Amino acid sequence: MAHIKLPEGVPGILGPMAFSPATAKPLNELAEILLRAANSLTQGERELIATYVSSENDCYFCQNAHGGAAAHWLGGNEELVQQIKRDFESSPVSDKLKALLAIAGKVQKGGKQVAEADIARARQNGASDKEIHDTVLISAAFCMYNRYVDGLATWAPADPAVYRENGQRLVEQGYVHSTDHLAAKAGD
Repeated sequence: MAHIKLPEGVPGILGPMAFSPATAKPLNELAEILLRAANSLTQGERELIATYVSSENDCYFCQNAHGGAAAHWLGGNEELVQQIKRDFESSPVSDKLKALLAIAGKVQKGGKQVAEADIARARQNGASDKEIHDTVLISAAFCMYNRYVDGLATWAPADPAVYRENGQRLVEQGYVHSTDHLAAKAGD
């Protein structure tokens, strides 16, 4: 049960966003920019970073919601998403993405955990300053999103099909409009 009265049946971050549309708007805009705007990192790679950080934070809703979006971007490859969460270093992704995921993991533990060696590894594997910047910002933002979701004890469905459908919706519609349909529920 959520710590505050949230709309019934609205999962994860969508409940607090329906509860507070004024804060939902900038949070969704940030997610839209970080995960969907033009970037040299693919949308699937950025969703994998969000998924990995959410998994490391043990945020069930976010790791599955963004894992669903990542899998959708990756042609339905749910196994890759699970590999990233278990052991990204042995997964079949580029060395550049592995280096960026290592940075993401350090940010998840604390920003000061990121060392020059982590940055050097990313650069040696072709990461640009923009990609390093965006990885750090996605990681930091998802620590905030994860704490928002879990700090309010929001409800998270257990059915994997829910996250597949959510992933498809996020890929097709994005984040900015993801809570439009929930505005009416806020008054319930």
